[in-house]
Amino acid sequence: MRYTLYAMIITWHGGSCVKIQSGNMVIVADPYSKEAGLASPRFSAQIVTRSHEHSHLQTDSVGGSPFVIDGPGEYEIGGVHINGVETHHDNSNGKERGLNTAFIYEIEDMRIAHMGDIGEEKLRGETIEALETIDILFVPVGGKHAIDGAMAKKITDQIEPRIVIPINYKLPKTHEALDSVDVFLKEIGAGKAEKMDKLVIKKKDLPQTEETRVVVLSVA
Repeated sequence: MRYTLYAMIITWHGGSCVKIQSGNMVIVADPYSKEAGLASPRFSAQIVTRSHEHSHLQTDSVGGSPFVIDGPGEYEIGGVHINGVETHHDNSNGKERGLNTAFIYEIEDMRIAHMGDIGEEKLRGETIEALETIDILFVPVGGKHAIDGAMAKKITDQIEPRIVIPINYKLPKTHEALDSVDVFLKEIGAGKAEKMDKLVIKKKDLPQTEETRVVVLSVA
């Protein structure tokens, strides 16, 4: 089954939680518990991905008995191809915080990457190879347990997505001492950022230039 008749709707729910919807297909990346200081997601999904094993990520906060993916590998669910790529949760080959899974979703003829809580300042060759031709990239920018804004800029430059959306940064209700999104925007060029409540997009709407479009989403 293909989902080429619909515009894809992308919303951000704080932290690293992202909802991707195409028609009746809903994918949720990194849903969180109340421990994160944010209200848990209150919607159903067909697919949930979990990038790492920290307790603030809770797949049971999503309704609808979704198919849960919490590690590397290739999966095909409801016409959506998903590739989980093993990365490190720190910049010391996983010796400090273990592993993280970056997920690539192929839906609506687009390739979307969610980097989870990646801690690597520079991607390894095999990771870059897996992340070729990414249309939309979700990258953490707040630091602490993941990369900060400067590192996120380096990774964005390595991947060269058509659109980059920063996630996992300081919000008024978050408990962690994270950097604000402004650090990343300064690194990447604040004048480029577009702010919106949600991103509604079809493949034909993707930027056709080599310059990456920067989108900052409000919390849904």
